[in-house]
Amino acid sequence: MMRFLYTLIFYCLLPVILLRLLWRSVSAPAYVRRWSERFAFFPAQASPKKIIWLHTVSVGEFLAALPLIRRLQSNPAIQLVITTTTPTGSERVRATLGDSVFHVYAPYDLPDVIARFLHRINPSVYLVMETELWPNTLAACAKRNIPALLINGRLSAKSARGYARFSGLTAPMLQHISTALIQNHADAQRFIDLGLPQSNVVVTGNIKFDLTLSDELKSQAQLLKSSLSNNGQRLIWIAASTHQGEDEIILDAFAQLREHKARPSENTLLVSPLLILVPRHPERFTRVGQLCTSRGFNTVRRSSGVFTAEMDILLGDTMGELLLLFGASDIAFVGGSLVPNGGHNFIEPAAWGLPLLSGEHVFNFAEVSRLMVQADALQMTSNANQLVQALSVLIEDAALRKCRGENALRVAQENRGALDKTLAVIERYLQ
Repeated sequence: MMRFLYTLIFYCLLPVILLRLLWRSVSAPAYVRRWSERFAFFPAQASPKKIIWLHTVSVGEFLAALPLIRRLQSNPAIQLVITTTTPTGSERVRATLGDSVFHVYAPYDLPDVIARFLHRINPSVYLVMETELWPNTLAACAKRNIPALLINGRLSAKSARGYARFSGLTAPMLQHISTALIQNHADAQRFIDLGLPQSNVVVTGNIKFDLTLSDELKSQAQLLKSSLSNNGQRLIWIAASTHQGEDEIILDAFAQLREHKARPSENTLLVSPLLILVPRHPERFTRVGQLCTSRGFNTVRRSSGVFTAEMDILLGDTMGELLLLFGASDIAFVGGSLVPNGGHNFIEPAAWGLPLLSGEHVFNFAEVSRLMVQADALQMTSNANQLVQALSVLIEDAALRKCRGENALRVAQENRGALDKTLAVIERYLQ
């Protein structure tokens, strides 16, 4: 009955969803394209291989899943179907994997749409990243004996409270998950409390720790850093994955940092630091760039490919380069945390051995942030003044930068191994 009510509500809300897509297409035109895929209208896939359907919502989930994707692709008996919800996620899939996978937008969670989708791809296994759980999708997989695996699962206390309000829908939905591979024991217990059978839970750790930096990427980062820093004469800090309302705080801090630049000493640089500012969503690139110039900062867009010694800010307005930009930096602030969005991935800058800063809203990365704080790799701030103080200390003290960066790298290295555990479970279902 609850699932019927959910479906009825979804159908009633469908016009609102479509209107929202139209509205979002004003700032991001890609949202208005390829609508038919969201209703599972696309050519049916026929393959002698075992098809794995992997759903990654957007860029963050896709990049987290990329090491897993590469390992799965090494098996010649497997064909991957990858779905995303957002155009930015779609762009990353196509740019990174091309025709080596079949990619379409994820279907709406409606019984007839899901049935059509499953009929057209005929998957052997369904993999979904982190928290993107849909009742009709899981029920349809269960009905067709398609194993559904939650990969790199996480569930914050805030999200758990939200699911608990709809326990009549949540518990049956969770019972359709064949195996849930969860990042840590605290999140696993939240899933169990909501109705996921304990026998279906495996704590694997976070596959984002299994990030590998290629030699080519390291070389590119070294060249970029040399260019941006004027051969090491200028310190670089990056504010990555910032959200609306956060850029203003970052720019306030940057202005204060320039005005009250630390007195020169043997450990500090005479030149003002360079800020690399990377908004989370591409539809905000232009607006954030205008905000930077309106504050009087000499701002250059990364997409221009032209750097000047006079620039104050490099605006990261390209897709798929965040990992490279981390590698070109000396200090990393991870966004989505000065505003209540829950934070973003600390592991990428940690893999480069960078000292970490963030706001206090990190509930989506609670375990990772706990590990980083405990290791003295991450310092949290709540406003521009605190951010300036934290940055000033790191800028003045090269030894502290090095120590905290090494601490961050150690945490990243010590927590590897989730990818192998995840692949072992997937392989059992493919046999």
